[in-house]
Amino acid sequence: MQVLILTLVTMVVIYALMAVKMVVLAVLIALILASATRPVVSWLERHGWASTWAAALVFITLVFVLGAVVTVVVLRISDDLDELVVSATAGWQQLEELFESGSLPVPVDSTAVYAALSQINDYFTGAALRRNAITGLTAVTEMITGTILMAVVLFFFLKDGPQLWNFALRWFIGEHRAKLAESGDRAVRILGGYVRGVIVVASVDAAFIGLGLFWIGVPLVIPLTIITFLAAFVPIIGAVAAGILAALVALLTHGPGAALIVVVIVVVVNQLEGNLLQPIVMAHTLSLHGLVVLLALSIGGLLGGVAGAVLAVPLTAVTWAVLQVWTTGYQAGDDPVLGPDPVSGQGVAERTSRQHRGKYRRMRRQDPRWSTPSTETPLSSPEQTSGSGRAP
Repeated sequence: MQVLILTLVTMVVIYALMAVKMVVLAVLIALILASATRPVVSWLERHGWASTWAAALVFITLVFVLGAVVTVVVLRISDDLDELVVSATAGWQQLEELFESGSLPVPVDSTAVYAALSQINDYFTGAALRRNAITGLTAVTEMITGTILMAVVLFFFLKDGPQLWNFALRWFIGEHRAKLAESGDRAVRILGGYVRGVIVVASVDAAFIGLGLFWIGVPLVIPLTIITFLAAFVPIIGAVAAGILAALVALLTHGPGAALIVVVIVVVVNQLEGNLLQPIVMAHTLSLHGLVVLLALSIGGLLGGVAGAVLAVPLTAVTWAVLQVWTTGYQAGDDPVLGPDPVSGQGVAERTSRQHRGKYRRMRRQDPRWSTPSTETPLSSPEQTSGSGRAP
């Protein structure tokens, strides 16, 4: 019965969130950006800046940087979009011909592969895509509205984030307040670390793959490099999609040999990312198995489209970190029968909890009877009130 009620409540919550998807996405994007840049605001405040001016400086800088990036991306891709589409389509058709003729030394059923490629090509050149494009054009107004809402929410998160969280925590006491505080600290640290880490990883991926395309002599290097950078924000799937696009352009312009070299470059860069960059740069921010990442991407894409796919992985990592705070069912550590703990390690969530464990301990000891109406100390700690009388 409890499982049924929990399932029903979960379905109702998901349905309600989907009904206001634009607002939810705007708030989530603002929260992620604020988590990544709020440390700068705090640093400015510690050096004498007023909170409003510190938040305004960071906000204006962030808007300028994002605006410049979007402008460069739109201008560079739009200038070469027609040529990019023509090259990719021609490369796709050439790939179909190679599979149809059976001239490739690949042990696959050429007929089945050709049929699958034809279906995908029919989708991209047929009425379905045009209908989706028309639907996308009708959503421009919603996108602009969501962007404005996100900008407003982002500014207030930067300016009043700690105060807003302070207000929320004051509705709870004791153990519940401590767990909520720990959950919030973990979420902010994971989201901020993820954004900063994925920017570094995406930049390295785009640089190496772009240099490889330039070395081979593949045209449209700049738009392909930009697409590679943007695709890196969608783990696993994004890199594969960008690599396929680059390989199709190389196939058309330089033949199968160049396309194979592009595929090798993409594979090598992704292996370096998975085995070197991710463990070092991300610093165990995402303690998630690859299968969990794929499932999160699938569900996020189905529920929220491209934005859902981009947000799915960090939100899944936050969910797992918060779940560890509120549940005690998972038996961490090495087990004499099961063996090593598959999710053990000193990740960002664990380090954050250790860093603030004194604060959580004081929250658990707080007693509402020790609260005073003073505007300076609305809720005093046991240490501050040890010498005062308690309410009967």
